[in-house]
Amino acid sequence: MQNLIETFYQSFAKLDAEAMVNCYHDDITFEDPAFGVLKGEKAKNMWRMLCESQKGQNFIVESSNIIADDAKGRAHWEAHYIFSKTGRKVHNIIDATFEFKEGKIIKHTDHFSLHKWSKQALGVIGMLLGGTDFFKKKLNSQTAKLLADFEKKKQ
Repeated sequence: MQNLIETFYQSFAKLDAEAMVNCYHDDITFEDPAFGVLKGEKAKNMWRMLCESQKGQNFIVESSNIIADDAKGRAHWEAHYIFSKTGRKVHNIIDATFEFKEGKIIKHTDHFSLHKWSKQALGVIGMLLGGTDFFKKKLNSQTAKLLADFEKKKQ
């Protein structure tokens, strides 16, 4: 399963969303601090949206420490990009965990400091509010709307 995770991140580095989502089981559950919990097509569409938004941008993904057996895996990855709403540079450092079913990723959880991310992406506002539950709920609401708008546009 290590090669599956490697394929996932190699595809992400190329912004190839379809190759990424091909690594996911149809019943995928994805979770991270920015999007919360996404299941099935919503999880897949999140990657499609992120890849589409970064095409032609100065986007870099680097993965390392990928370890997996038949049931579980983990990886470290870092993303370098410009946050489109503010034009600020972001270097997000993420540790991911994976569970597998039928040769695909069934559960993918990304762990990162939302406070550190928000300080980079939003500056002073992120520094002040980024560590709060209020901020996380607001961000989850905004990312849900972005994803819903993306899905409507793709229909």
